[in-house]
Amino acid sequence: MSKKFFAELIGTFMLVFIGTGAVVFGNGLEGIGHLGIALAFGLSIVAAAYSIGTISGAHLNPAVSLAMFVNKRMNAQEFITYVIAQVIGAFLASTTLNFFLTSSGQTVTSLGENGFSNVSAMGAFLFEVIATFIFVLVIVTVTSASKGNGKIAGLVIGLSLTTLILLGLNVTGLSVNPARSLAPALLLGGTALSQVWVFILAPLVGGFLAALVGQNLLETEQ
Repeated sequence: MSKKFFAELIGTFMLVFIGTGAVVFGNGLEGIGHLGIALAFGLSIVAAAYSIGTISGAHLNPAVSLAMFVNKRMNAQEFITYVIAQVIGAFLASTTLNFFLTSSGQTVTSLGENGFSNVSAMGAFLFEVIATFIFVLVIVTVTSASKGNGKIAGLVIGLSLTTLILLGLNVTGLSVNPARSLAPALLLGGTALSQVWVFILAPLVGGFLAALVGQNLLETEQ
């Protein structure tokens, strides 16, 4: 279990460091743009899947781990271990980005946090539920022993995240991952912290629903 813990910690660090780092150091939408940010997140998933994924499956996301727990691919102890590792990995990544910014004399105004201003809290919540549902449904299907294809799973998952970020970047910044959102919000405080409940609860709801649909409609667990 210790190997899986550290694999999830490292993998989530990779995702948050590369993805949010692209936002921070790539000058956001005015710099590398939507596609650059989306690819940074998506390709970091691919990199993690084909490296640490060989140990832990590269969940990198409490919503994904919840779906795997609901579908009995992991037990309660494994679920808790994975979530703790993911939160720690994400926090270390955001802390590292914060260090680079402050040590270079820059004012820390953003750490790639999620938020919403163009939609209401309910709109943001619903959007994140739907986006997470789609994302996790792809994951539980492509990694299914009976329906999936492990050889291309990492690529499919990474491209799925890229596509969803292109859709949601101007809506919520697209989270679909409580750990990815919690870490920068804790460090920044303010609006990011006050809105982070959406990015914790909504992905968990979306992941739970995806697990049920995968199990009962797509028969991913047979």
